[in-house]
Amino acid sequence: MQDDDLSLFKSAVHGVKQIKHDRADTGKPRADRQRLNTLRQAATVRTESIKVDGLSDQFVIDVGAEDELYWARDGVQDGQMRKLKAGQVPFEGSLDLHGMSVEKAREILWDFFAEAARMEVRCARVTHGKAVRTDGKRPMIKSHVNTWLRQHPQVLGFTSCLPKHGGTGAVYILLKRTMLDGRDE
Repeated sequence: MQDDDLSLFKSAVHGVKQIKHDRADTGKPRADRQRLNTLRQAATVRTESIKVDGLSDQFVIDVGAEDELYWARDGVQDGQMRKLKAGQVPFEGSLDLHGMSVEKAREILWDFFAEAARMEVRCARVTHGKAVRTDGKRPMIKSHVNTWLRQHPQVLGFTSCLPKHGGTGAVYILLKRTMLDGRDE
């Protein structure tokens, strides 16, 4: 290197500090065990306030942990549902209901759909989990989600996800959109 090049290089790297470790920062935070335990305990507490949202728990459709879910509202094209099942409709929003009480999951799901409507989301993924229970009972959140989605006016159809997106522990949901910017339903 010539003296001019060396001085230019030194001025360009002035203030740069040498890295003291060789580990990459993945940006993924570690699980906060105390917060998780608090959330689990809170999930077992039943709240007495009742929110009227149009979702009924009177007749919950029991489903098994490995059961594939599929439902389409009358009038939804079979081809659109095939694309949804094949994972060809990209999901624009995702919600995880793991570890929540049924009441909390219901509230979060209702709020999620309100936000999805506001944002004009066409397809979303909801992870309900499989909840393979040792007492032999059916998975609660999965069964309730299966029932609620059939009742929600914004839901056109849903199907279990591909394995890479959660398999039978999650569903792709096709949502109604209002007509904005020339888009149709």
